[in-house]
Amino acid sequence: MTEPTGVKIKQLREAANLSIEELAKAASIAPSQMEMIENGKVIPTLSCLIKLCRSMGIRLGTVLDGAEHPGPALSKRKEQKPRTVSLSCDSAGDRNNLNFYALATGKSDRNMEPYIIDVEWIPEKEEKKSQHEGEEFIYVIKGKIELHYGTDSYTLEEGDSIYYDSIVPHCISAAEPDTQAKVLAVTYIPY
Repeated sequence: MTEPTGVKIKQLREAANLSIEELAKAASIAPSQMEMIENGKVIPTLSCLIKLCRSMGIRLGTVLDGAEHPGPALSKRKEQKPRTVSLSCDSAGDRNNLNFYALATGKSDRNMEPYIIDVEWIPEKEEKKSQHEGEEFIYVIKGKIELHYGTDSYTLEEGDSIYYDSIVPHCISAAEPDTQAKVLAVTYIPY
């Protein structure tokens, strides 16, 4: 089983010989927030994870999927373990509407991050948009999602896809209350 995200971040920080304060400063977050992330008291946001990874000189996938190797990455459905990540771009919060299943576990030197994501519904008033460098591609496998992208909204059903620049603020949710959707997401974040 994979360890919680905060535990993985702590391991990587310690391997890089960085103090909590040094990493927090480099990632432009408060040391108290860094401690809460590492202790599992808050779930880091995707934007926050990207900042932490860049500050340690590692790819996002290193935190989300584990050990790296140069060969092909084979992902067996029965072996996939979810990693929960908040989609907020504010300080780390408690919005847990996405469970990521990494599909390129351990593949070093990759340029894309492919995931299967279970997406739960969040009320629009609670949505907090994320934004980061790069691009994203989403293909709906099951259910229906709502993507809020800048000032526009897109409803996608099974078989629909969308490709967009992730620097534009965006948020994804299942389209209806008490529902869940499943998507294939591929992200590219310049390293």
